[in-house]
Amino acid sequence: MNPSNNAAHDLVGFIRDKIPLARAMDLELLAHNDELLILGAPLAPNVNDKGCAFGGSLVSLMTLCGWGLVELALRKQGHDCDVFVGESTVRYLQPVWADFRAEARLAEDADWAGFFATLQARGRARIEVSCHVPGTDGLPAATLTARFVAKRRD
Repeated sequence: MNPSNNAAHDLVGFIRDKIPLARAMDLELLAHNDELLILGAPLAPNVNDKGCAFGGSLVSLMTLCGWGLVELALRKQGHDCDVFVGESTVRYLQPVWADFRAEARLAEDADWAGFFATLQARGRARIEVSCHVPGTDGLPAATLTARFVAKRRD
């Protein structure tokens, strides 16, 4: 296992330890590289009254996935920052009837170099992340566009 995957496993353990909702959702790491983070969750603890995935679970998994992508990039570069979601927009496009996953990548116009240069200069930076939950037909079941803020700890 490469060090990047070890860092991702450690981060998922941290999330499950520190965020009770993530533990209750049974969040797990499915895949990670420098460009992508994929987290999964089983349907059973995330089901709604209709038998499909609860919208709050979908948005929570996407938010945690986006946050985790930013957190992993910061840790890899040796930055000690608080990361939080500054704003987000979610769309629910189709119901999810089975175990699900969220995939997070940088938004098309975002880049790590600019993010890290701003963080170095100002001690604070923002970056936009795109997340989605794949649907059964190859189209997204839900999407989240979020701007995450990293602030260097004093």
